[in-house]
Amino acid sequence: MTSSVVRPSADPGTARRVASKVPEVTVYFWIVKILTTGMGEAAADYLQSLFRPVLAVAITGLLLLAGVVVQLRARRYIAWVYWTAVVMVSVFGTIEADVLRHKFNLSHEVNTLVFVLALAAVLGAWYRVERTLSIHSIHTRRRELFYWATVLITFALGTAAGDWTAKSVGLGWLASALLFSAAMAVPAVLHRWAGLNAILAFWTAYILTRPVGASFADWMADGTENGGLGWGKLMTTVVTTAMIVVFVAYLAITRRDVEQTAAE
Repeated sequence: MTSSVVRPSADPGTARRVASKVPEVTVYFWIVKILTTGMGEAAADYLQSLFRPVLAVAITGLLLLAGVVVQLRARRYIAWVYWTAVVMVSVFGTIEADVLRHKFNLSHEVNTLVFVLALAAVLGAWYRVERTLSIHSIHTRRRELFYWATVLITFALGTAAGDWTAKSVGLGWLASALLFSAAMAVPAVLHRWAGLNAILAFWTAYILTRPVGASFADWMADGTENGGLGWGKLMTTVVTTAMIVVFVAYLAITRRDVEQTAAE
């Protein structure tokens, strides 16, 4: 499932064009994306067990800033640079959602709604300014910034939504993971056989990858007495990180996710 190629805006106010710095949307993209969501969930929970919330936010915020700055300064898509930035977004987005909920004593439902509204606002602003949400049209600095703002909010939203279904609704981690996995398949099926708009299908599936990966990670880390695998947060972080390294190394070597042609 990929988003369609859309001609970049001719708006004179748009920043200079840059080479595409996002990967081609292949099966590898979805595998690594789900792995980063799981790793981010486990790592964020582990860090919050070690540090006070403010310190955890500060540490991950600085790492996020560094990762995104390196990504923005890159001249082209580099697998290691891009996916490192995504990992940093994943960890920070999880902590952001958790801290917001605890600081303001929000329910899981309200926390989820907050990020739904935030995502709608960012996507609305992006489309209003650029007239497209296609990731194949990200050839200007402004569109890059919209893209990373969207990515950050989707990670926070997925964390809140996964906690809502697992805890408030009472499904538990594994059932939540399976539920969101089924939901993620829906836009792919509708795009393939019912003509659902490619961009809408992509972003819907992209948003749903977060609760899929996060719920699976929580299930792996949770104790066996609660129906989990009992790996713990640290082991889950290590395992998912190792899997990410293997896949990203493969992509960096083979360049199977490098776009062959730029959007016109």
